[in-house]
Amino acid sequence: MAWQEAFAHQTRACRELGSGLTARICEALTRIIAADQGPVGRRVKTWPGDPAVGADSLPLRLCGALHALARSGRAPDLARAYAMGGGTQLDLDIFNEIKTHGNHILDFIESPPQTNEVGRSAVLIAAARFLAGLLPGTRFDLLELGSSAGLNLNFPLYSLVDEQGSRATMAGEAVPQVRLMPRWRGTPPSAAALKVGEARGVDLNPLDPAADGFRLMAYVWPDQQDRLARLRAALAVAAAHPPCVDRGDAGEWLESRLAGSAAHGRLVYHTVAAQYFPQATRDRIEATLQQAGARANAAQPLAHFAMENDGGDGAGLRLRLWSGGAMRAWDLGRADFHARWIDWQPREA
Repeated sequence: MAWQEAFAHQTRACRELGSGLTARICEALTRIIAADQGPVGRRVKTWPGDPAVGADSLPLRLCGALHALARSGRAPDLARAYAMGGGTQLDLDIFNEIKTHGNHILDFIESPPQTNEVGRSAVLIAAARFLAGLLPGTRFDLLELGSSAGLNLNFPLYSLVDEQGSRATMAGEAVPQVRLMPRWRGTPPSAAALKVGEARGVDLNPLDPAADGFRLMAYVWPDQQDRLARLRAALAVAAAHPPCVDRGDAGEWLESRLAGSAAHGRLVYHTVAAQYFPQATRDRIEATLQQAGARANAAQPLAHFAMENDGGDGAGLRLRLWSGGAMRAWDLGRADFHARWIDWQPREA
């Protein structure tokens, strides 16, 4: 994919996900990079990989680099432009930062985007409630694939507020700082609490919430203050409850984690992560789930929940359960990629 096509795709995606400012930034970058003969322009135009959204996501890397500058205090003009929703000199402000801070930008974009969209925990809480309704009283270990900094491993500590105003946490006694309030379509699942044991994740490049919070903030779009507030709150929860995230390939890690017998159930999940896994990793994950599912029973069930892009409106929500006998599967509905809305329409497949 040509770099211009990647930026055009990202521009459309940002508008659809409610960030007009980031869409304008992508448009400005397209114009600036096209004319830039300097090191940043050359790097973008000769990018060795796939710049597309869902691959190397080069536009998001550049947007993150600029947002990091604006948040750091090193680019006050750009910060003011962002605060104004772009302003009339957005192109000039971005051009000046590329010229002034080219080394920072080049260094920043060498690493893949690291996001940890905490809003998706609303979907995880809903799915966990649904699972608890299927197997009341069963305890599950949590295994997250593509965890980034592991903030969504802490979903049992967050609260979900539905349109009826009811509020519940998975952990019962916890007083969470993260309140999730998606727009609901359909009837929210019952507030049955899933009993949770160990929570652990894996990522090729796990981030430390304490050390890498600034980088996570840089990848949140600057005009989406609700997302920034959720992330700050989730980082505060992580300071008190540090997530456990291992470094490694998701397929190899899951195979190792599911190889032995379990003391109780296990819930494997991932949210908008599978598209970034190599095909070999996705194949290994599926083979491991099938093999472990064949060994599962009522006392040690295995569940797999996926919130992933399937080409439809937002992300599809799929749950599979092995608890002895044939696998059962549910289509739980759909959700916005940032979980601004959840269309909860569970039906057994």
